[in-house]
Order: sequence, then structure tokens, then C-alpha cells
Amino acid sequence: MYEGASRIGGHTNTVSVPTANGSAAVDTGFIVYNEAAYPNLTALFAHLGVATRPSEMSFAVSLADGALEYSGTNLNALFAQRRNLARPRFWSMLRDIRRFYRDAPVAAADLDDSVTLGRFLADGAYGAAFRDDHLLPIAAAIWSAPAQTLLDYPARAFIAFCANHDLLQMTSRPAWRTVVGGSSMYLARLTDTFAHRIKTGCAVTGLSRSRSTVTVRDSEGGSTDFDHVVLACHADEALALLSDADEGETRLLGAFAYSRNEAVLHSDARLLTR
Repeated sequence: MYEGASRIGGHTNTVSVPTANGSAAVDTGFIVYNEAAYPNLTALFAHLGVATRPSEMSFAVSLADGALEYSGTNLNALFAQRRNLARPRFWSMLRDIRRFYRDAPVAAADLDDSVTLGRFLADGAYGAAFRDDHLLPIAAAIWSAPAQTLLDYPARAFIAFCANHDLLQMTSRPAWRTVVGGSSMYLARLTDTFAHRIKTGCAVTGLSRSRSTVTVRDSEGGSTDFDHVVLACHADEALALLSDADEGETRLLGAFAYSRNEAVLHSDARLLTR
């Protein structure tokens, strides 16, 4: 197994953070899962004997430097700013939330991928309050992407994702779980039997195929033949590695676009919702 980075795991990344009560294992990539949406991962954890526990999966919004804030935890959190009770815009948002949750999954069945989320919201006469104060903040948090770019996302795919994760319902949402001790715990168990065959800090620089073998060239100058190779990387990286990509591979692997997202792990409470 070749890994160009100094560690394995990709976005499964646990950081040990010092606190007043000792170190805390904080996950910065893979954080939570639910058993209904992730049956294969659930089965993998059971197979490996990975301990998990219930976790909170909450959502809060803070806009315009705290001018508008609310959380979806309960009614008290929803109206944490009591002035929201007297805001017509806030009530408009709540009405559209209820309508979107009810109508969007049904409407999505008749959409094709040319219909963007922005067009779907406009055609459905959803208000700016629902779009800017609720839906785009949720989407930006889930996909770690600038909110406005998500208006160009296919509406059908967006709605399907939300429905698959039971996000389009007011009650009976799924129970989320997290790995005890951080996600690095399952990495250790997953790789235990072949850890001696993992080459970290050694990137694959190219692949070439013959009738019976695949030749792998690496950043250390090595060249090794294998019967089969699995590329566990992004599509654009996979395409760049294939010296003999055919038309189908080029079309499929070249269809993906990527953006770079930066995350900051911090303990500054001033950046939290008030």
C-alpha cells in the first residue's frame, strides 16, 4: 500500500488536544455516522470490534456577526433570540422549512440534473430567508463549500442526500454515533494485519498496464509489477497516474471538479454562536 502523505487515513484524522482535564482526541475529518445511512461502515466496525458511542449532531446558525442566531435543537434554542418571535422574516423561514421538508422529496422525483438548487428554490417561490438563513448555511456546513456556489448544485442530488440522511423531517431524526477515542482507533484496527506493507511518504508517480501486470512507479524511484492495482484516490489524481487511459476512463475520471477547503481547529469561544 502506497501513501504519499506521512500518515495513512486521508480525511480520517484525529488530533490530540491538551485541555485542563488532560488530552482530548478531536476528530477533524470523519466525525460521526448513523447506522441507517452507513450499514457497511457499521458492519465494518462490528467486524473489527471498534467501540462507538452516541454523539450529538446539532446545527446552529450565526449570521451578520450575531444579528441573527438560532439552533435546531429545541424550541428554546430555535428562539434563543427572543426577538425572533416578532420577526416576520424568521416566521417566513420556518414556514418554508416545513414546506420544503414536505414537498421537496416528492418534487425531486421529476427533476433532471440540469435543474440547479437555485432554480428549484426560485421555481418553488421559496423566500430569501429560507434560502440564505437556513438552507445554504446547512449545505455549506455539510459540504464545506462557499454557500453561494451550492445554488449551482443539482437540486435532485441535494434533496436525495438530505432525504437519505433523514434531514428532511422535523422529528425522529437518526441517532448519530462516533468512535470512542477518535477515528484513528478504527484505522489502527483496520490496518493491523498489513501495517508492515504500508509505505508512507511514498507516492505513486505513474502506472502502466500490460496484458498480465500493472507496473507501479513511486517517488522513491522504485518500479514494481502487480497483478492488480486499486486506486484509492481522487478521480483527477487517478487519471494523472494512468499513462494509457482509454477514452472511457478519460471521460469518467475527467468529469470531476475539485476545490481546496481549509479547516481551522481552534478553542476560541468567541467564534461560537452567542
